[in-house]
Amino acid sequence: MAKAIMIQGTMSNAGKSLLAAGLCRIFKQDGYKVAPFKSQNMALNSFITKEGLEMGRAQVMQAEAAGIEPSVKMNPILLKPTNDTGSQVIVNGEVLGNMSARAYFAYKSKLVPAVMKAFDELSAENDIIVIEGAGSPAEINLKADDIVNMGMAKRAKAPVLLVGDIDRGGVFAQLVGTVMLLEEDEKNLVKGLVINKFRGDKTILDPGIEMLENLCQKPVVGVAPYLNIEVEDEDSLTERFSKNQEVDLIDLAVIRVPRISNFTDFNPFERMPGVSLRYVSRVSELKNPDLILLPGTKNTMEDLLWMRQNGLEAAVLKAASQGTFIFGICGGYQMLGETLSDPAGVEAGGTIKGMGLLPMDTVFSGDKTRTRVQGTFTGVEGPLSCLNGVELEGYEIHMGVSTLKEDAKPLTQIANLAEGSKEPKEDGAFRENVYGSYVHSIFDREEVAERIIQAIGERKGIDTAGMTGVDYQTFKETQYDILAAELRKHLDMDRIYRILEEGCLLYTSTSPRDRG
Repeated sequence: MAKAIMIQGTMSNAGKSLLAAGLCRIFKQDGYKVAPFKSQNMALNSFITKEGLEMGRAQVMQAEAAGIEPSVKMNPILLKPTNDTGSQVIVNGEVLGNMSARAYFAYKSKLVPAVMKAFDELSAENDIIVIEGAGSPAEINLKADDIVNMGMAKRAKAPVLLVGDIDRGGVFAQLVGTVMLLEEDEKNLVKGLVINKFRGDKTILDPGIEMLENLCQKPVVGVAPYLNIEVEDEDSLTERFSKNQEVDLIDLAVIRVPRISNFTDFNPFERMPGVSLRYVSRVSELKNPDLILLPGTKNTMEDLLWMRQNGLEAAVLKAASQGTFIFGICGGYQMLGETLSDPAGVEAGGTIKGMGLLPMDTVFSGDKTRTRVQGTFTGVEGPLSCLNGVELEGYEIHMGVSTLKEDAKPLTQIANLAEGSKEPKEDGAFRENVYGSYVHSIFDREEVAERIIQAIGERKGIDTAGMTGVDYQTFKETQYDILAAELRKHLDMDRIYRILEEGCLLYTSTSPRDRG
């Protein structure tokens, strides 16, 4: 069975996912077969495996860092919030149903066998498992029947590295307070502390580290710097939403709807010089973009009504009438149609008008489409006819079926990889300057993003020769290597390897003086 090590944080967005990915890469580079694991993930950014099963993108990113194919074993439980008090519960890649927070809290102990089956199977296949916790282990109101933090560490017999975020301030209080709120057996599981996202002169921090070690009786095994590593973010705490809003030569605006999902679809545009990608949530932020992107959403109907109420829908319609490119993905694609109907109450229920920019109707049902696909842009007319013949690859994940009307024209021909099918089907639609598709990651192929930017440049009279994209998968590989190299500089990897080897049951010395 594999050895395990667990990364827990003092709070959400302390950097657990990135550190876990970095350790996965380091262990891989050192010749070990390593896999990530997170028993329960709450995120709207999800991914479809080659078997057609759904999992959180954080473990997909970590699997990429480990150099292995993503598997739902790495994330057996995924919670996708449907509102402020409830989520869609996905177990082993398939929808179990929608539950309120209270109902899930009472139910989750029944999922322990599924969690441990997934963990044990991963453990049997690998040398090392890097486990990620969720939120904080010191949420004292949630500790009963915990399956994702200390409860998981105990079941996996995994030593814990506790991570605090110094960039937000108060890192000493974070770490000391978290340790103090743990039970004695939980404290014994914590074998090291990590200060994350540090900027500045570390020598100024050293006295604080010594006091921290004395207060917690735990060694600090690293002070990791603030890293501008471009890997995929998982949830609404991403810093992408608050990045510089300055407009570049070619300007793209993503409508940041309240239940935005899979915003990683647009990451490839961020790497293109001369191109700005901005996330906007109000009309005043929209300005005059060259391309408006409507993202996926966990609740298409409610997010469309939100746009209708705050004026963004009217702004998009005005921009479309003036010739601005509009491109919707998944839920954003559904919004572009004429009607959205929900007879089974999958979303908000009832029927509402869509934006009316594409001739199609969407009906929601309880059946979820989950497929990996590849295909080609075909028959595209108008300003994006340059996409014809360009290949694409991605995945579908949606609960609605969109039916095109007689005058509608499909955007692509795709085949379902999950079934090994070679028989293509039509996907998406376009009309004049408005485009839509169900395929997530449709822009990941370098040529797709480049040709869209070239079409915009031709319209504006801008030379886009230097606005080249990158092969996104290759780019991510370089980022994982940079991440691993930086962590090797700032983490005590010898100490971490000893913690990993000795395990939480055998390694009992927690004194900061035992550094050798």
